[in-house]
Amino acid sequence: MRVTINEIKEMKQRKEKIPMLTAYDYVTAKMVDEADVPLILVGDSLGMVMLGYESTIPVTMEEMIHHTKAVVRGAKKSLIVGDMPFMTYHVTISDALYNAARFIQEGGAQAVKLEGGEVVAEKVKRLVDCGIPVMGHIGLTPQSKHQLGGFKVRGKALEEAKKFLNDARILEEAGAFAIVLECTPAPLSRLITEMLAIPTIGIGAGPDCDGQVQVISDILGLYTDFVPKHAKQYARLAEEIKVAVSTYTAEVKSHSFPTGKNSYTMDEDVIKQLQTES
Repeated sequence: MRVTINEIKEMKQRKEKIPMLTAYDYVTAKMVDEADVPLILVGDSLGMVMLGYESTIPVTMEEMIHHTKAVVRGAKKSLIVGDMPFMTYHVTISDALYNAARFIQEGGAQAVKLEGGEVVAEKVKRLVDCGIPVMGHIGLTPQSKHQLGGFKVRGKALEEAKKFLNDARILEEAGAFAIVLECTPAPLSRLITEMLAIPTIGIGAGPDCDGQVQVISDILGLYTDFVPKHAKQYARLAEEIKVAVSTYTAEVKSHSFPTGKNSYTMDEDVIKQLQTES
């Protein structure tokens, strides 16, 4: 049975921390799912860590649906959240409904995530009213990086902190089942977490959020272009992979791979007959 949004909300009530990770493909999703991670985000961060874009902004719905399908095939228990890409929900409620429905119908996700607070609240309410679970996202919102002047901590100043408190309340009232807090000061994140009945999921938002989310490529040490301060590398797989690939290359060149163990045999009489006939 898949984890439900009600189970996620109940985890907050039990004061049980909620782990969440991104995944973008079948193999990774299968491993994350088997490690009993209750929430998987198919993040638009795939634009950078999978597709090599400089930001999340170029990511399209087609790319997101493609990767979401793969994740859903790999994960059988985790609740899958599809990250709605740039300008797929900003213009009209109809756009938001159409694109969110694609994540559910085509992609097989069980929920979607939208960036923004009060500005997207009406769309969040409409999606929830239509039966589509929504995760909110406030603080640093990467899709707005040009407007914000880059990636930096948000909510340190009084007025912006007040805005985020208000955004969080409004998203909860609109029906969001959880809210991501990205790169917000830990004391502000704690205040928002204490204020809300729904879970907060932090990324660079301190230890007091109800849960934490990280980009899988960051914690595994796979994405080396940039390692954010909020990420902890639990492994350095990029280094191990390079060693493995270098070893493979050297063995091929030195004729030490493949060996008989890696090869298939056939009846010697067949070979002799082929040699005779040729």
